[in-house]
Amino acid sequence: MPTDRVALGEFLRSRRDGLTPAQAGIEAFPGARRVPGLRKEELAVLAGVSSDYYSRLEQGRQANISRSVLDALARALRLGTTEHAHLLDLADPDLAGPTARGRGASAPAQRADPGMLRLMTALDHLPVLLLGHRSEVLASNALFGAVLCDLAPGSPFPRFLFLDPLARERILNWSQFASTLVAALRRDAGRHPHDRRLIALIDELRDADDDVARWWDDHGVRDYASVAKSIRHPVVGNLSFDIEIVSPPHDPDQHLVVYTAQPGSPTAGLLPVLAGWHQSAMDTRAR
Repeated sequence: MPTDRVALGEFLRSRRDGLTPAQAGIEAFPGARRVPGLRKEELAVLAGVSSDYYSRLEQGRQANISRSVLDALARALRLGTTEHAHLLDLADPDLAGPTARGRGASAPAQRADPGMLRLMTALDHLPVLLLGHRSEVLASNALFGAVLCDLAPGSPFPRFLFLDPLARERILNWSQFASTLVAALRRDAGRHPHDRRLIALIDELRDADDDVARWWDDHGVRDYASVAKSIRHPVVGNLSFDIEIVSPPHDPDQHLVVYTAQPGSPTAGLLPVLAGWHQSAMDTRAR
Protein backbone atom coordinates (compact mmCIF):
# COMPACT_ATOMS: atom_id res chain seq x y z
CA MET A 1 0.00 0.00 0.00
CA PRO A 2 1.59 3.37 -0.98
CA THR A 3 2.60 5.45 2.01
CA ASP A 4 0.85 8.52 0.62
CA ARG A 5 -2.45 6.61 0.56
CA VAL A 6 -1.93 5.65 4.19
CA ALA A 7 -1.27 9.30 5.06
CA LEU A 8 -4.35 10.34 3.11
CA GLY A 9 -6.54 7.94 5.07
CA GLU A 10 -5.08 9.07 8.39
CA PHE A 11 -5.67 12.72 7.54
CA LEU A 12 -9.28 12.10 6.48
CA ARG A 13 -9.95 10.15 9.67
CA SER A 14 -8.46 12.90 11.84
CA ARG A 15 -10.58 15.61 10.20
CA ARG A 16 -13.70 13.42 10.34
CA ASP A 17 -13.17 12.76 14.05
CA GLY A 18 -12.90 16.50 14.68
CA LEU A 19 -16.19 17.47 13.02
CA THR A 20 -19.56 16.77 14.62
CA PRO A 21 -22.78 16.35 12.61
CA ALA A 22 -24.03 19.67 13.98
CA GLN A 23 -20.86 21.44 12.84
CA ALA A 24 -21.24 19.81 9.43
CA GLY A 25 -24.82 21.06 9.20
CA ILE A 26 -26.62 17.70 9.21
CA GLU A 27 -28.77 15.66 11.57
CA ALA A 28 -26.87 12.80 13.19
CA PHE A 29 -27.73 9.39 11.77
CA PRO A 30 -29.70 7.25 14.25
CA GLY A 31 -28.03 4.56 16.37
CA ALA A 32 -25.22 4.35 18.89
CA ARG A 33 -22.16 6.42 18.04
CA ARG A 34 -18.67 4.93 18.35
CA VAL A 35 -16.75 7.90 16.95
CA PRO A 36 -16.27 11.42 18.37
CA GLY A 37 -17.16 13.13 15.09
CA LEU A 38 -18.84 12.18 11.84
CA ARG A 39 -19.47 8.59 10.92
CA LYS A 40 -18.05 7.36 7.63
CA GLU A 41 -21.58 7.06 6.27
CA GLU A 42 -22.40 10.66 7.23
CA LEU A 43 -19.32 12.03 5.54
CA ALA A 44 -19.95 9.92 2.44
CA VAL A 45 -23.46 11.40 2.11
CA LEU A 46 -22.10 14.94 2.58
CA ALA A 47 -19.46 14.38 -0.11
CA GLY A 48 -21.79 12.63 -2.52
CA VAL A 49 -19.93 9.30 -2.65
CA SER A 50 -20.87 5.79 -1.57
CA SER A 51 -20.01 4.56 1.91
CA ASP A 52 -17.97 1.73 0.40
CA TYR A 53 -15.97 4.16 -1.76
CA TYR A 54 -15.23 6.41 1.21
CA SER A 55 -14.22 3.43 3.36
CA ARG A 56 -11.69 2.43 0.70
CA LEU A 57 -10.31 5.98 0.74
CA GLU A 58 -9.82 5.99 4.48
CA GLN A 59 -8.31 2.51 4.46
CA GLY A 60 -5.85 3.50 1.73
CA ARG A 61 -7.29 1.00 -0.77
CA GLN A 62 -8.60 3.41 -3.41
CA ALA A 63 -6.04 3.80 -6.19
CA ASN A 64 -7.59 6.56 -8.29
CA ILE A 65 -9.24 9.62 -6.76
CA SER A 66 -10.63 12.45 -8.85
CA ARG A 67 -10.12 16.12 -8.08
CA SER A 68 -13.90 16.59 -7.87
CA VAL A 69 -14.19 13.96 -5.11
CA LEU A 70 -11.33 15.53 -3.17
CA ASP A 71 -12.91 18.97 -3.47
CA ALA A 72 -16.23 17.54 -2.29
CA LEU A 73 -14.53 15.96 0.73
CA ALA A 74 -12.80 19.24 1.52
CA ARG A 75 -16.13 21.07 1.47
CA ALA A 76 -17.84 18.40 3.58
CA LEU A 77 -15.04 18.46 6.15
CA ARG A 78 -14.98 22.28 6.21
CA LEU A 79 -11.26 22.30 5.41
CA GLY A 80 -9.42 25.60 5.21
CA THR A 81 -7.30 26.57 2.21
CA THR A 82 -4.10 25.02 3.57
CA GLU A 83 -5.82 21.82 4.68
CA HIS A 84 -7.50 21.53 1.28
CA ALA A 85 -4.15 21.88 -0.48
CA HIS A 86 -2.66 19.30 1.88
CA LEU A 87 -5.45 16.87 1.02
CA LEU A 88 -4.65 17.28 -2.68
CA ASP A 89 -0.94 16.76 -2.01
CA LEU A 90 -1.61 13.52 -0.14
CA ALA A 91 -3.78 12.21 -2.95
CA ASP A 92 -1.48 13.32 -5.76
CA PRO A 93 1.12 16.11 -5.56
CA ASP A 94 0.49 16.92 -9.24
CA LEU A 95 -3.05 18.01 -8.37
CA ALA A 96 -1.71 20.79 -6.14
CA GLY A 97 0.53 22.33 -8.79
CA PRO A 98 4.26 22.50 -9.57
CA THR A 99 5.30 23.70 -6.10
CA ALA A 100 4.49 20.26 -4.75
CA ARG A 101 7.21 18.62 -6.85
CA GLY A 102 10.95 18.74 -7.37
CA ARG A 103 12.36 18.11 -3.88
CA GLY A 104 13.27 14.44 -4.01
CA ALA A 105 15.95 12.83 -1.88
CA SER A 106 18.56 13.43 -4.61
CA ALA A 107 17.71 17.11 -5.15
CA PRO A 108 20.79 19.40 -5.21
CA ALA A 109 21.68 21.41 -2.14
CA GLN A 110 19.51 24.51 -1.92
CA ARG A 111 21.19 27.89 -2.22
CA ALA A 112 19.99 31.08 -0.63
CA ASP A 113 17.97 33.22 -3.01
CA PRO A 114 20.04 36.34 -3.91
CA GLY A 115 17.00 38.59 -3.61
CA MET A 116 16.28 37.27 -0.12
CA LEU A 117 19.92 37.89 0.87
CA ARG A 118 19.70 41.49 -0.37
CA LEU A 119 16.50 41.95 1.60
CA MET A 120 18.20 40.50 4.67
CA THR A 121 20.99 43.07 4.32
CA ALA A 122 18.44 45.90 4.07
CA LEU A 123 16.81 44.62 7.27
CA ASP A 124 20.02 44.36 9.24
CA HIS A 125 18.52 46.42 12.07
CA LEU A 126 16.16 43.49 12.79
CA PRO A 127 16.84 39.82 13.58
CA VAL A 128 16.43 37.89 10.31
CA LEU A 129 16.73 34.19 9.45
CA LEU A 130 16.49 32.58 5.99
CA LEU A 131 15.16 29.02 5.99
CA GLY A 132 15.07 26.65 3.06
CA HIS A 133 13.49 23.30 2.36
CA ARG A 134 13.26 21.08 5.47
CA SER A 135 13.56 24.34 7.45
CA GLU A 136 17.32 24.19 6.96
CA VAL A 137 19.19 27.39 7.83
CA LEU A 138 20.43 29.11 4.67
CA ALA A 139 21.56 32.36 6.31
CA SER A 140 21.03 34.53 9.38
CA ASN A 141 22.26 37.95 10.43
CA ALA A 142 24.26 39.01 13.47
CA LEU A 143 21.25 40.42 15.31
CA PHE A 144 19.46 37.08 15.07
CA GLY A 145 22.45 35.50 16.78
CA ALA A 146 22.35 38.19 19.45
CA VAL A 147 18.64 37.72 20.13
CA LEU A 148 18.40 33.93 20.03
CA CYS A 149 21.55 32.06 19.02
CA ASP A 150 23.99 31.52 16.17
CA LEU A 151 22.83 28.70 13.89
CA ALA A 152 25.18 26.99 11.46
CA PRO A 153 24.21 27.16 7.76
CA GLY A 154 22.71 23.86 6.66
CA SER A 155 21.49 22.91 10.13
CA PRO A 156 17.76 22.19 10.45
CA PHE A 157 16.04 24.85 12.56
CA PRO A 158 13.56 22.26 13.96
CA ARG A 159 16.50 20.32 15.43
CA PHE A 160 17.48 23.41 17.42
CA LEU A 161 13.89 24.16 18.42
CA PHE A 162 13.16 20.67 19.76
CA LEU A 163 16.50 19.17 20.76
CA ASP A 164 18.51 22.11 22.10
CA PRO A 165 17.52 23.00 25.71
CA LEU A 166 18.37 26.65 24.93
CA ALA A 167 15.24 26.93 22.77
CA ARG A 168 12.84 26.14 25.62
CA GLU A 169 14.90 28.32 27.94
CA ARG A 170 14.83 31.36 25.66
CA ILE A 171 11.43 31.14 23.92
CA LEU A 172 8.73 31.95 26.46
CA ASN A 173 5.81 30.87 24.22
CA TRP A 174 7.71 27.80 23.06
CA SER A 175 4.69 25.47 22.87
CA GLN A 176 2.68 27.79 20.62
CA PHE A 177 5.63 28.45 18.35
CA ALA A 178 6.78 24.82 18.24
CA SER A 179 3.34 23.34 17.52
CA THR A 180 3.02 25.73 14.58
CA LEU A 181 6.32 24.49 13.17
CA VAL A 182 5.21 20.85 13.47
CA ALA A 183 2.08 21.68 11.45
CA ALA A 184 4.27 23.37 8.83
CA LEU A 185 6.54 20.30 8.67
CA ARG A 186 3.49 18.13 8.03
CA ARG A 187 2.58 20.45 5.16
CA ASP A 188 6.11 20.07 3.79
CA ALA A 189 5.92 16.28 4.11
CA GLY A 190 2.68 16.26 2.12
CA ARG A 191 4.22 18.36 -0.64
CA HIS A 192 7.43 16.30 -0.73
CA PRO A 193 6.42 12.73 0.18
CA HIS A 194 9.56 11.15 -1.34
CA ASP A 195 12.09 13.34 0.46
CA ARG A 196 13.86 10.79 2.65
CA ARG A 197 15.91 13.41 4.51
CA LEU A 198 12.77 15.31 5.48
CA ILE A 199 11.01 12.14 6.64
CA ALA A 200 14.13 11.08 8.58
CA LEU A 201 14.24 14.46 10.34
CA ILE A 202 10.56 14.22 11.30
CA ASP A 203 11.03 10.65 12.58
CA GLU A 204 14.05 11.77 14.60
CA LEU A 205 12.10 14.59 16.23
CA ARG A 206 9.06 12.41 16.94
CA ASP A 207 11.25 9.77 18.61
CA ALA A 208 13.16 12.33 20.67
CA ASP A 209 10.35 14.64 21.81
CA ASP A 210 6.92 13.66 23.14
CA ASP A 211 5.48 17.05 22.19
CA VAL A 212 6.42 16.56 18.54
CA ALA A 213 4.89 13.07 18.54
CA ARG A 214 1.65 14.36 20.08
CA TRP A 215 1.32 17.33 17.70
CA TRP A 216 2.19 15.15 14.71
CA ASP A 217 -0.51 12.63 15.63
CA ASP A 218 -3.06 15.47 15.74
CA HIS A 219 -2.59 15.84 11.94
CA GLY A 220 -2.69 19.64 12.16
CA VAL A 221 -1.38 21.30 9.01
CA ARG A 222 -0.53 24.87 8.09
CA ASP A 223 1.82 26.84 5.91
CA TYR A 224 4.67 28.79 7.44
CA ALA A 225 2.83 31.72 8.93
CA SER A 226 3.40 34.88 10.93
CA VAL A 227 3.28 34.30 14.69
CA ALA A 228 4.26 36.21 17.80
CA LYS A 229 7.38 35.21 19.71
CA SER A 230 8.45 36.10 23.23
CA ILE A 231 12.11 35.66 24.14
CA ARG A 232 13.81 35.75 27.51
CA HIS A 233 17.26 37.22 26.90
CA PRO A 234 19.98 36.77 29.57
CA VAL A 235 21.34 40.32 29.14
CA VAL A 236 18.38 42.64 28.34
CA GLY A 237 15.41 40.65 29.69
CA ASN A 238 12.19 39.85 27.87
CA LEU A 239 11.71 40.72 24.19
CA SER A 240 8.47 40.63 22.18
CA PHE A 241 8.41 40.16 18.42
CA ASP A 242 5.90 39.73 15.64
CA ILE A 243 7.33 37.25 13.15
CA GLU A 244 6.73 38.03 9.49
CA ILE A 245 7.55 35.55 6.74
CA VAL A 246 8.39 36.35 3.11
CA SER A 247 8.95 33.79 0.31
CA PRO A 248 10.23 34.42 -3.23
CA PRO A 249 7.50 33.61 -5.78
CA HIS A 250 9.78 31.30 -7.77
CA ASP A 251 10.87 29.23 -4.73
CA PRO A 252 8.15 28.90 -2.08
CA ASP A 253 10.37 26.49 -0.12
CA GLN A 254 12.50 29.45 1.05
CA HIS A 255 11.23 31.58 3.92
CA LEU A 256 12.74 34.86 5.09
CA VAL A 257 11.79 35.05 8.77
CA VAL A 258 11.85 38.64 10.06
CA TYR A 259 11.53 39.48 13.76
CA THR A 260 9.73 42.83 13.86
CA ALA A 261 9.15 45.01 16.91
CA GLN A 262 6.45 47.62 17.44
CA PRO A 263 7.90 51.14 16.94
CA GLY A 264 8.54 52.79 20.28
CA SER A 265 8.23 49.51 22.18
CA PRO A 266 10.79 48.43 24.81
CA THR A 267 11.98 45.70 22.43
CA ALA A 268 12.59 48.21 19.62
CA GLY A 269 14.68 50.31 22.00
CA LEU A 270 16.73 47.32 23.12
CA LEU A 271 17.69 46.04 19.67
CA PRO A 272 20.50 48.59 19.11
CA VAL A 273 21.80 47.77 22.60
CA LEU A 274 21.80 44.07 21.73
CA ALA A 275 23.58 44.72 18.44
CA GLY A 276 26.37 46.59 20.24
CA TRP A 277 26.63 43.95 22.97
CA HIS A 278 26.85 41.15 20.43
CA GLN A 279 29.53 42.95 18.39
CA SER A 280 31.60 43.53 21.54
CA ALA A 281 31.30 39.87 22.45
CA MET A 282 32.39 38.84 18.96
CA ASP A 283 35.37 41.23 19.08
CA THR A 284 36.41 39.81 22.47
CA ARG A 285 36.30 36.26 21.13
CA ALA A 286 38.41 37.25 18.11
CA ARG A 287 41.25 38.58 20.25
